[in-house]
Amino acid sequence: MNSKKIDFTIPNLGEAKISSPILMSSTRNDGQADYVSDGDHILYSIDTDIDEEGRPVPRHSETVELAGPREKIYYNPAHTHAAITTCGGICPGMNNVIRAVVRCFWYRYGVRRISGVQFGYQGLLENTPWPLIPLDPDVVDEIQEKGGTILGSARGGGKKVDEIVDTLEKQNINILVTVGGDGTLRGASEISDEIKKRGLKIAIIGIPKTIDNDLSFIQSSFGMDTAVQMAVPVVRCAHIEAKNALNGIGLVKVMGRHSGFIAANTSLAQSDVNFCLIPESPFDLEGPMGFLTNLRRRILDRSHAVVLVAEGAGQELVPTTGETDDSGNVKFQDIGIFLKEKILEYFAKEGIECNVKYIDPSYIIRSTPADSFDSIYCARLGAHAVHAAMAGKTQLLIGLMNNRFVHLPINVAVGSRNHVDLEGSLWRDVLENTRQPYSMKNTKDK
Repeated sequence: MNSKKIDFTIPNLGEAKISSPILMSSTRNDGQADYVSDGDHILYSIDTDIDEEGRPVPRHSETVELAGPREKIYYNPAHTHAAITTCGGICPGMNNVIRAVVRCFWYRYGVRRISGVQFGYQGLLENTPWPLIPLDPDVVDEIQEKGGTILGSARGGGKKVDEIVDTLEKQNINILVTVGGDGTLRGASEISDEIKKRGLKIAIIGIPKTIDNDLSFIQSSFGMDTAVQMAVPVVRCAHIEAKNALNGIGLVKVMGRHSGFIAANTSLAQSDVNFCLIPESPFDLEGPMGFLTNLRRRILDRSHAVVLVAEGAGQELVPTTGETDDSGNVKFQDIGIFLKEKILEYFAKEGIECNVKYIDPSYIIRSTPADSFDSIYCARLGAHAVHAAMAGKTQLLIGLMNNRFVHLPINVAVGSRNHVDLEGSLWRDVLENTRQPYSMKNTKDK
């Protein structure tokens, strides 16, 4: 267990002195919704031991600040210019977040100058061809019914920190809400550092958007629930294709560069999956314990199989591309095509006829509108981002932790990745459902 203490302190731009236009109660148990104070915290970890006298002892003492509307705010709504940008690849729920942010600024705080930044950080560069888009409740009405983002989304630009902060100054933007994943949030942190160095009073608030659910300390990132919901019928179709072919193998690839949460949860939601391959659990192709040997055993026993693979699984088995995208992410080989070819080669060598049906629904999954769970989640994330910004907080992202919305320092959240714990209950349940071996690596002495 890591005993190093984690600093969850949230920076403030200054003292909040303005009474909030949101009328709530400062008294508990009076039947009215309450303000949240900066002293309201929760334990970041609920893991607990029992001492010799039977009393609970938390394993971690650090606490995290609760999100929500404050009684005093920092910005005067009449003088506030808020902006929002969406970065990286698209994901279910991005329009829902935009809508929630705009409506909360407009209806709850009376902010009348709200701008949309087009195509991520590229829309804030000095010579950008894309102007700011004025946003109001009419503009964002019904956008939650559509996939993608009305602002467009792009990678790159986040390293040109000086240009971005220059634009924020020129446009008199007081608040920037950034919606994105690991690279976006790292960029937001660097932008915050430059703002602080210049002595500016600009709040930078992040809303975590990573369909892979790979940000640390975040219980769940928006879009993942929708991704699983969309992946389930694909797996079902793969199962039907497999069962209706001679020694049929349904092979489905889903998102998950470094973390296999979508694949793992889809395997539980649709228990037709026989092999779930994720980045956290390396496997060998051949050999007595290898994947192909186990797949052969399954085919000879049941005459069909369904394989669900995350895009980042098995990358150590394929040649590297040597390329990166505009966010600095290594471009992966298509593990689905690689596995299809290796399966066909292996079964041909074994003299066993087989039929592989490969399905890659990635772009269908990520471009779909959010389901009801993600719609609710995005609405609450967006509102909490606005509350934090108006209170003068900065360098934070809104996250769900232990079923409570909290403020997390950006640097803490991007300090490490969230992975499927191979010793945890989620992966244990996947293994129980698929009945695949806990390891498909050949031991060193064989």
